[in-house]
Amino acid sequence: MPEGITMGENGLKVPDEPILPFIEGDGIGPDIWRAAQAVFDAAVEIVYGGGRRIAWHELYAGETAFKKTGEWLPQETIKGFEEYLVGIKGPLTTPVGGGIRSLNVTIRQTLDLFACLRPVRWYRGIPSPIRTPHLVDMVIFRENTEDVYAGFEVEEGSDEAARLRGFLGQEYGWHLRPDSGIGIKPISVEGSKRLVRSAIQYAVTFGRRSVTIVHKGNIMKFTEGAFRNWGYEVAREEFPQQTVTWDECGGEPGDRILIQDVIADAMLQQVLTRPANYDVIATTNLNGDYLSDALAAQVGGIGLAPGGNINYVTGHAVFEATHGTAPKYAGLDKVNPGSVILSGANMLRYLGWRGAADLIEAALEAVIADRIVTYDLARLMRYSTEVKTSEFGEALVEKMPIIERYAAMSGTRRAPSHIRAYM
Repeated sequence: MPEGITMGENGLKVPDEPILPFIEGDGIGPDIWRAAQAVFDAAVEIVYGGGRRIAWHELYAGETAFKKTGEWLPQETIKGFEEYLVGIKGPLTTPVGGGIRSLNVTIRQTLDLFACLRPVRWYRGIPSPIRTPHLVDMVIFRENTEDVYAGFEVEEGSDEAARLRGFLGQEYGWHLRPDSGIGIKPISVEGSKRLVRSAIQYAVTFGRRSVTIVHKGNIMKFTEGAFRNWGYEVAREEFPQQTVTWDECGGEPGDRILIQDVIADAMLQQVLTRPANYDVIATTNLNGDYLSDALAAQVGGIGLAPGGNINYVTGHAVFEATHGTAPKYAGLDKVNPGSVILSGANMLRYLGWRGAADLIEAALEAVIADRIVTYDLARLMRYSTEVKTSEFGEALVEKMPIIERYAAMSGTRRAPSHIRAYM
């Protein structure tokens, strides 16, 4: 019988048939959602033999919601995510020229989803602009509620900007040009520590080797520099047995998690030239935005980049496709559903259903290795077979029993390079 997920003292309490809210999304959203939902249901059925299933509960936001209700983000949608804790969404249209600044940001801030989780790794067979994409296997924890994304801005030429300039000049001696728009960049102790805490706990749970704090503290000393310092405090005070800093171990952490920090602009170079040196990344909002897309470009592009927005304290989480609505492709059954499929895999892993999550990722890797891909990858891969959105999802479902049989023999669901031997 369908039940809601709850949060207990020891984490999420997930029933065998959890109610999971979903938003199809706008533009290409319905196309990619149909393909993805079939993949999720098949993986859960195959791994758990009917002992578990998902009770999907549809919610509305974006253009679809506006046409139905006259609201871009109905209160019922927020209440649905609040009640059922964990859900998933496709891409949403944000109104231009007024109204809500960003529906995605609004959902994150309303539910206080402070951690943007962005795992990035290369799947065998995906074209890449770098020589060693197989070395890219990182998980970005991007702070989601503060920094310049908080939305504290006043427009150039407005009375608010004039009053703020006057106050800053009078109280602090800060003289801004009169034709300036002004934004506030808040970075708090609480916001910083809970983000880094979640990143370190993730590294502990999943056996990761290091956590790198990425910041621009050499310039913004009291915001990003403080973020760095508070991050080290969390490691030192809350994880003393599990972590060690570079200075303490000389780069030889042994079986403990290495805590280090890198300046943001240097990190954008490091992920290109030395990706094997980095594992879990904890960073501020704007830095995380840049790094997420830069890393995605190394492993197949944003069409294969998963995302999740999580509050590890309350348990609330909304996983999402990280790309836009691409309205010119809406209804054409053409685009890559990989982003929402991999986001769903991360959602299942968050629920503790790791077997189903691993099976989805293994199936995706095996299908791409067979050069069965949608148009975005087909144009980059020689001798590939271009398929529709729905056909790509079907190919994953067809591959799953093969991988599961292999898993029974080998003990792993990671896609074998010789998968065809088991077809």
